[in-house]
Amino acid sequence: MDKRTRVFNALDKKPVDHVPVGFWYHFAGEQAVGEGCVKAHKDYVHDCDLDMLKIMCDSYFPYPVPEDCKTASDWKNLKPLGKDHPFIKEQVERARRLVEEVGKEMPVFYNVFAPFSSIRFGAGEDRVMHDIREDKLAVMHALDVIAQDNALLAELLITEAGCDGVYYCVQGGEVGRFTVDEYKEMIAPSDLYVLEHANRFSKYNIMHCCGWAGAKNQIELWKDYPVKCINWAVYVEELPLEEGRYFFGDKACLGGFQSLHQEGKTHKGVLHNGTKEEVQEFTRNLILSFGKRGLLLGADCTVNEHIDHDRIRWVVEAARSI
Repeated sequence: MDKRTRVFNALDKKPVDHVPVGFWYHFAGEQAVGEGCVKAHKDYVHDCDLDMLKIMCDSYFPYPVPEDCKTASDWKNLKPLGKDHPFIKEQVERARRLVEEVGKEMPVFYNVFAPFSSIRFGAGEDRVMHDIREDKLAVMHALDVIAQDNALLAELLITEAGCDGVYYCVQGGEVGRFTVDEYKEMIAPSDLYVLEHANRFSKYNIMHCCGWAGAKNQIELWKDYPVKCINWAVYVEELPLEEGRYFFGDKACLGGFQSLHQEGKTHKGVLHNGTKEEVQEFTRNLILSFGKRGLLLGADCTVNEHIDHDRIRWVVEAARSI
């Protein structure tokens, strides 16, 4: 079974020869821009013999907030960037180049953030939380505008660049940030606008419920979002794969390995710290407890960018032994 068939069968919860494997990490410096970024991604997935590529949007985290947007009420003046803005064009070109390089051998997904993440990266955490309390409607307007751009980005990544789907990252559901009712009123509409638009162009979209910095989420906020596959922070949320698949409505699941979080930059768990025997035993046990159907092996979030690639190859080797 080739890698594309293996991954799509897993996403469709059909039989696979082996459980597919996908891990990713952030790139920096020359590896985060232009052809250096293309080469870094290509070299990584080939060196680790992964079954899928998730393209990182490194260098494009901050949404381009206009300089004259200085107060809470200014958000009501925000307008969409449009398809010709470099923020969108350059990401589509990155994706096109990587699809050209590896798309025939494996599925390719591109990281797209939900609008609340985009506005936080663009304007800063403190300002956004201040502004949404001061002028809720203005910030909700801005989220709607950013949703139009992120939805357009998702569309072009699939239709023009040739990605098989998007890896859609939702954030903002941490316990204590918003109440459930506040999130559903202020954040969820823009979340869903982008995701539902992406679903018009691909049925193979993956949603990442980010447990960034070890912050536990009100994960029930996202349990009914319309998506093919779910990746959540198993260890942060204390929700094992076997339980999570039913919590999320028996969707395909991606994950199983701990990445970072609880102690800042400290990477915990067997993938980063175990022996080869421990990593491979853990991999086989994950597969045996979950079953081979509807499972893709990966991590809670990004793994350490300095991880020895042998560690990832140990997982791939063990997965292909069953």
